[in-house]
Amino acid sequence: MPNLPTPAPLAKHWTLDPSWVFLNHGSYGGTPRAVLEEQTRWRGLLESEPVAFFVERHEGVMDEVRAALAGFVHCDAADLALIPNASTGVATVAANLKLNPGDEILISAHEYPACQNSLRQAAARHGALVTYAIIPFPCPSPEAVIQAYMDQVTPRTRLALVSHVTSPTGLVLPVERLVRELAGRGIDTLVDGAHAPGMVPALNLRELGAAYYTANCHKWICSPKGSAFLWVRPDRQAGFRPLVLSNNAEKPKPGRSQFLTEFDYQGTSDYTSAYSIPKAIDFLGREIGGALGQPVVSGDLRAGWQAIMNHNHELCLKGRDLLCRRLGISPPAPDAMIGSICTMILPAHDPARQARLAARPSKYHDALQDALLANHRIQVPVWGMAGRPERFVRISAQAYNAIGQYEYLADALASELEAERRA
Repeated sequence: MPNLPTPAPLAKHWTLDPSWVFLNHGSYGGTPRAVLEEQTRWRGLLESEPVAFFVERHEGVMDEVRAALAGFVHCDAADLALIPNASTGVATVAANLKLNPGDEILISAHEYPACQNSLRQAAARHGALVTYAIIPFPCPSPEAVIQAYMDQVTPRTRLALVSHVTSPTGLVLPVERLVRELAGRGIDTLVDGAHAPGMVPALNLRELGAAYYTANCHKWICSPKGSAFLWVRPDRQAGFRPLVLSNNAEKPKPGRSQFLTEFDYQGTSDYTSAYSIPKAIDFLGREIGGALGQPVVSGDLRAGWQAIMNHNHELCLKGRDLLCRRLGISPPAPDAMIGSICTMILPAHDPARQARLAARPSKYHDALQDALLANHRIQVPVWGMAGRPERFVRISAQAYNAIGQYEYLADALASELEAERRA
């Protein structure tokens, strides 16, 4: 086994295998031990008497979860639906769209593929069209993103899907400005915020005012897998329904909105990942943020969370700069458009070699990622984008990472790229 770099001291709070260099928090997140223990506690309560728990406690616990989450993302708890993941959120909005033939849904190639699939399916069902904003990458400025979207708006545009943080390219998009500009043209915006909570400071759904906002909690809030939310603006909630209608769908509850009645229980499932969201918000803000230099005062977690987001952003930029220097490549975007993930374009080979390398079988996205795993024990994504010959590497930065891990990645990439040139 190669001599691996040491992670940050805060790695002790996570269960990550130390025999790997884990630089891919962005794909599935990572849940601290204390939060996993909280999920185990909830499972014990649930399994001790499942019928009584679902009938008597589930609804109240979901209310508590929404209250904690609403305070974190600044919105009214009654407008939050708890769901398994952001892809489900996009699919739910897609299923509720009322489109006419010839209507248009505006997206970009930087969107997560599953979300593109859901909107293409919805468009096909109604005879509508999916159009694309051409966001450049590398991206020179937020203004370039605004222009890319507005250039594709037509009188038939009904909805725009905009990632708050793009998954393949790691760009923080100017969603506040986009929502305003699009609303001024009478266009609803669905924001895919899969990476935003816990990464992007000052997230305020009430002020943002999009028609729909969906995001994962299991990424940067670090709750257990399968915990996410869909925020629906109050004027869009009438008749808005989940993908799965349970027994509760035809049983209105006095004093409770049909929106919450239907979304809070969508059949038998393990809701303990959602139950654990408040613990994740508290533990990271209090323990991890406190360890990074911002002790919690009077129960206010904002300073702790700001410390986490600042730390991860600064570490991501340091890792990016280190890789760019070592590989002789350029940063993909201004610092303000980078959060806690960053995608870089890898040095290219000649076209024939590049095509030959791209055709190699891979367990992951690209055989270079397989080589980093097999030869260096590094978990980091390497992938391509449709219509482009280049390969991209995306790093993540979380409190358990250390700068030495990015130095090790830079050396490993340089070694593997040189091996490709000789092959």
